[in-house]
Amino acid sequence: MFETLQPEGWVKPIGYANGVAAEGTLIFVGGQIGWNANAEFETDDFAAQTRQTLENIVAVLKAGGAGPEHVTSMTWYVTDKAEYLANLKGVGAAYRDVMGKNFPAMALVQVAALVEDRAKVEIQAFAVKPR
Repeated sequence: MFETLQPEGWVKPIGYANGVAAEGTLIFVGGQIGWNANAEFETDDFAAQTRQTLENIVAVLKAGGAGPEHVTSMTWYVTDKAEYLANLKGVGAAYRDVMGKNFPAMALVQVAALVEDRAKVEIQAFAVKPR
């Protein structure tokens, strides 16, 4: 279904892939944040917002007939890199619980702010649903 791209001689990354090759129907998930289906924040905890953000991504994928195992790329936008790093254990647990053992190509960027003031993380995802 997917092929992880790992250049020869490179150290294997932990928790993500350097690249992914896939064939199928493309699904583009717009930036999701840590609020619920009613566009309400239930927490200001970083790891909890990350969990909700990932659950939102999975809900969009499901609407397209796909699941977390089909994600090939993610871009994470965080408002505070230090807060992200301080919460890696909780973020990792949330990721494994929601996304499973799929580790797509990923990037993380610290931004000055997100459109929603209470949002601490926004994630954009791309998926490929097999034909």
